[in-house]
Amino acid sequence: MKSLMTLALGALISVSGVAAELEVNAEDFQCITDMTPVRGFYVDNLIEGKLADTVAIAEAEQGVYPPGSVVQLVPTEVMVKHPKGFSAATNDWEFFELNVSPEGSVIHKRGFVDVENRFGGNCFACHIKAEPKYDFVCESDHGCDPIPLSLEVKRLLQKLDPRCEIKYQPTPEEMDALQKFRASLTANRG
Repeated sequence: MKSLMTLALGALISVSGVAAELEVNAEDFQCITDMTPVRGFYVDNLIEGKLADTVAIAEAEQGVYPPGSVVQLVPTEVMVKHPKGFSAATNDWEFFELNVSPEGSVIHKRGFVDVENRFGGNCFACHIKAEPKYDFVCESDHGCDPIPLSLEVKRLLQKLDPRCEIKYQPTPEEMDALQKFRASLTANRG
């Protein structure tokens, strides 16, 4: 569900073509699988009527994402594209680390160079390595550091998003893969 401010901003952009600011709130981040899937990650746009523009860039795999674009790989990490001029260093992207629960999302940390993911990786330090044609979006061949998630674990984390209305019941094999992943995280930290 889009916040009223986001909807108002969408109307402003559709009339003027320019916006000075995009307000992003925890309520803007809902169940990841309610977003549009593209090659293993999910996209949305916080500005009413702009989702097709975001999907087009994601499907093309290169180009500059439009303001309001949301890119998410796992439920606890999000990047949002702001209007031009928001942050030259990040090509106008802002990074978010979320705490998620059945009650919704809480923004744990947001910003540019000081947001780290649950694996201890700095979002900016990784995303800046993406080749310019990918507009800071990381995939396996975009120049970014690899993340310690197998495709199976990424998909399982997406399905297990606690904000989703329909609760996914993992198979025993999926639970085993998730337990092995959690054990590897613990081993790498200790």
